[in-house]
Amino acid sequence: MPSPEGAANSNSGYSCQTFSFRAWQPIGQGEPSMPQIVRKSEEQKDAEAEVESFQQNLGPFVIAAETTRMPMVFTDAIEPKHHIIFANDSFLKMTGYAREEVLGQDFTFLLAGNAKAEVLKQIEVEFGNETDGSPEVYLHRKDGSEFWGGVFINPVRDEDGKIVQHFISIFDLTKHKNEQIQSKMLIDELNHRVKNTLSTVQSIVWQALRTFTDPKQLHTSIEARLLALSRSHDLLTRENWKSARLNDIAYDALEPFSVTDGRKERIVIKGEPIRFPPKAALALGIAFNELATNAVKYGAFSNDVGSILIDWAIEPSSGGDRIILRWQEKGGPKVSPPTRQGFGSRMIERGLALELEGTAHLDYAPEGLICTMNFPAPKVTHHG
Repeated sequence: MPSPEGAANSNSGYSCQTFSFRAWQPIGQGEPSMPQIVRKSEEQKDAEAEVESFQQNLGPFVIAAETTRMPMVFTDAIEPKHHIIFANDSFLKMTGYAREEVLGQDFTFLLAGNAKAEVLKQIEVEFGNETDGSPEVYLHRKDGSEFWGGVFINPVRDEDGKIVQHFISIFDLTKHKNEQIQSKMLIDELNHRVKNTLSTVQSIVWQALRTFTDPKQLHTSIEARLLALSRSHDLLTRENWKSARLNDIAYDALEPFSVTDGRKERIVIKGEPIRFPPKAALALGIAFNELATNAVKYGAFSNDVGSILIDWAIEPSSGGDRIILRWQEKGGPKVSPPTRQGFGSRMIERGLALELEGTAHLDYAPEGLICTMNFPAPKVTHHG
């Protein structure tokens, strides 16, 4: 094997294939669970001196490996365990180990936890073949923290073409992996929202087709409810699709009805700011829209003096807290029960039963419609 001095003194046509280091191994039985400082034999001391001598002679490849910001180690290809014989400062900084704790270790000691057999096999394939691959593996630092790393394994050959070492570059993939996970979560969430939205649209269209035969009425009915759904989507978008306050759901649903005839002053909304998840927020937005539409046609918004009170409270029950929400109209025309169930009332009752696991009761009191909703209080969202 060529001497390192010979390689270092060859100033022209230098090749990284013309040097080698001898490896040393840990003393004792079995593989250590964590790196230990190796008690060095005379052979190991000679190998260490050889490494130091080569570095002092400023071999170009070693200078580059030592000073690069890319974490890098050399391993001995003569021994089957791929013991580390050189580690640069970037590698030590990345892993938190001291150089004495790394030299002599099997390269796979970096694998986090109980590395799966396929990962170990993949690493071994990279050592045994010259490939363009870069395995993505889970690694650990000295402090126990773990991270994703991409591993490039390249052979170093002597003058006869025999592989005598490998140099291994490692780069931290944690940020990239986290972004991949986040992207997948966003895509899954988007798919979920789209399915829920399409299901709601399907229900709106199906109910409208059952109720209206006149094309103009059908168009008006579907358009109004899709606009209500759109406003609820806008609200949730402003809240990053995490949750929405019940106060805001009610205000947004009623906003199109309050911009004329001074109706804004005739709407009172009272209740603590309970937050609802997106699915429930959409259902409540549509329910409020249906009630407001009915109020414009027949109830408190059909004249200049009628008013609407929306309030709610949390009531404990044996099955968990429940929300009792009341929509109450006053000052409108005298109310009488309808002769048949209308489209809006079906949307409210069935929508709440399906989306909120609750009930809605419509009381056609002469002095004004009262709608009482009863459904479980949200468990996964917070107040405020």
